[in-house]
Amino acid sequence: MQITPLKLPGTFEIRPVIHGDARGYFSETYLKTAFEDAGLVTDWVQDNRAMSSRLYTLRGFHFQRGEFAQTKLVSASVGRILDVIIDIREGSETFGRWDSLELDAGECNSIYVPKGFAHAYLTLTETAIVQYKVDAPYAPDSEGGIRWNDPGLAVDWPTDSPILSDRDRELPFLRDLGGG
Repeated sequence: MQITPLKLPGTFEIRPVIHGDARGYFSETYLKTAFEDAGLVTDWVQDNRAMSSRLYTLRGFHFQRGEFAQTKLVSASVGRILDVIIDIREGSETFGRWDSLELDAGECNSIYVPKGFAHAYLTLTETAIVQYKVDAPYAPDSEGGIRWNDPGLAVDWPTDSPILSDRDRELPFLRDLGGG
C-alpha cells in the first residue's frame, strides 16, 4: 500500500497493491497497520455510500464542525470522480486553498481527508458510487458547507454547469462562514 502526501498538509492519496488475474483482481483498500504506521486515523465509526446516476453530479462542499468534525477516507467503488478538498482549519498556513484528486474504481485509490477540510466531489462517469469512512457520526446541527463555485476559491472544475441539489446551490461562500 502506498500512502502519498498531497499538496495540503495532512492529506494523502492511498493506493493499494492490486493483484489481478484472469478472474479480475483483489486489493486491500484499508489496512489498519499501514495507516497506524503512517500516523493516520484508524478508528472509523461510520461507513457511507452515495450513488449518482448522472455525469457531472456535484455533491458538496460539506463539513462538520466542532466535536463532530470528521476525518474521511473516500473512494469510488463504481466509476470515477473528481474529489476536491478545501482547508478550512483556522490558523492554517494553507487556509482557503484547495486540492483535487481523481478517484477511479479501477485503480482502487482513495483520498484521506483530515478534520478541518470541506469536501466535495464531481462525477466523471454516468454512474458513480462513492464510499467513505468517517471517524465521527453525522450530526446535522454541526453541518456546514461552502458554495461549489466560490470565486474566492476558483476551483478548476471540468464543467461550469454541474447537477446540484437545491441545498448545495445555496451554500455560502467561504468568506461568509465566520469561521469553520
